[in-house]
Amino acid sequence: MLTALYAPVRAAPRIRAVPAVTRAVAILRLLGRSPEPLGVKAIAQSLDLVTSTCLHILRALVAEELVKVDPVTKRYALGMGMLLLARSVLGRASFANLVQPTLDRLAREWEVTAIGVEVGGLDHMIVLALSRSSIPFSLHVDVGSRFPALISATGRLTAAFGGHSWKEIEKRFRALRWQRPLDFDAWRKEVETARRRGYSIDRRNYIAGVTLVAVPVLDAGGRLTHTLVAAGMAEQLDNARCQALAQEMRNEAARVAALLAAPAGEPR
Repeated sequence: MLTALYAPVRAAPRIRAVPAVTRAVAILRLLGRSPEPLGVKAIAQSLDLVTSTCLHILRALVAEELVKVDPVTKRYALGMGMLLLARSVLGRASFANLVQPTLDRLAREWEVTAIGVEVGGLDHMIVLALSRSSIPFSLHVDVGSRFPALISATGRLTAAFGGHSWKEIEKRFRALRWQRPLDFDAWRKEVETARRRGYSIDRRNYIAGVTLVAVPVLDAGGRLTHTLVAAGMAEQLDNARCQALAQEMRNEAARVAALLAAPAGEPR
């Protein structure tokens, strides 16, 4: 039965790396993580690039306005072109637009940090929408944050509804870092429970003292595309409260899934 449920998907065709593109993306990500502008030598050393090569790429990125350079300090930072691209993506990201009112309400009524997540295979998940509660609880997450696809409550749903083979799942699982690690067999049982119940709960495993509840947003084929996540202090979210919250989130996830599946032009 498990073999049928978790049959491996057909392998995607291999994509040949384009070094210049890979290096340019690495530079953009580095600048995005850096709290301050960086000089070309610092960038080159951080990414193990030849300085002259790094400079050529930076000049091309500056020409495209994806990176800006201070003419005095000769230090580089992300440019306004990145903001324009981000706005374009967010403007078309119907999931983020559809789910934001739901997240705001969940955060307000349940006093949790409510998160809308896009799942991208087994590589990573990315936060597309976010709403924080008014209570003094802070989770280090923001729109655009990326996490390993199998981590925390969403990770259990990725394993349950992603259509991936257990061999590949186990390989990725063993590379994860948890504050309170789980044994793979125990985690797999939780994945199976999540599939059966339609939601998953991470109790203090990923982050000490924090409970996360996640529900899947599935496409027409029953494949996971997004999740809704609620995070709060473990003492706040006992078992009964988690179950009630999960049920409400499941209803909202089903509504969002139906709206996402609506043909173009229909009201949403």
